[in-house]
Amino acid sequence: MGKLDGKIAVITGANSGIGLATAKRFAAEGARVFMMGRRQAELDAAVSAVGGGAVGVHGDIASLEDLDRLYDTVRREAGIIDILFANAGGGDFAPLGEISEEQFDRIFSINVKGTLFTVQKALPLLKNGASVILTGSTSATTGIPAFSVYSASKAAVRNFARGWILDLAPRRIRVNVLVPGSTSTPGWHGLASSAEQNQAMVDMVKATTPLGRLGDPDEVASAALFLASDDSSFVNGSELFVDGGSAQI
Repeated sequence: MGKLDGKIAVITGANSGIGLATAKRFAAEGARVFMMGRRQAELDAAVSAVGGGAVGVHGDIASLEDLDRLYDTVRREAGIIDILFANAGGGDFAPLGEISEEQFDRIFSINVKGTLFTVQKALPLLKNGASVILTGSTSATTGIPAFSVYSASKAAVRNFARGWILDLAPRRIRVNVLVPGSTSTPGWHGLASSAEQNQAMVDMVKATTPLGRLGDPDEVASAALFLASDDSSFVNGSELFVDGGSAQI
């Protein structure tokens, strides 16, 4: 018997990395998973890899119309949501003095606006007692050079959870923030502009993380499963760090 038998889960940013690893774990534990991603070919491959009746919806969380299509599909095919993993996000480097308006608008549109409306538009479908998981970042609590816009956007996500647990208290909907450290995903490695920069990033993580390595997406998925399941029934408004200790020192 799986921890999520009969549950309906929605995961954004499910093309690859943490989102895909979590979709696979949720499906293995008995959930039917609706997966949203921006790149159609990758999304199709991810849905095939998850199996178990998984459904893919192509779209960008920064587009309210795309979110409407996502939830129209869920409403039509499942009717309810037990678990919402608002995982999609993104960012890139720029030091103060070189930050552009375009970069600011793009990152906040995805990470802040997109996360907000991913959750708000799900409300009519979310069951009372549902679990909402937001993907945060260790950068929301630690300083990283040239990464301040992304860090600020993830600090906003953390504070969404603080307010939303009060707004949703009458419905007993839990909202928690999953906080990965540096995790070996295409998105993380894609922050580097060259192989040399990527190696420098890996070396820095090894030097500043007590466990001395990058995380694996499956390790983050295990934590997402905990927050999605009844094992975390009294966990609400929390930050669960899956970071090898990097933000704890």
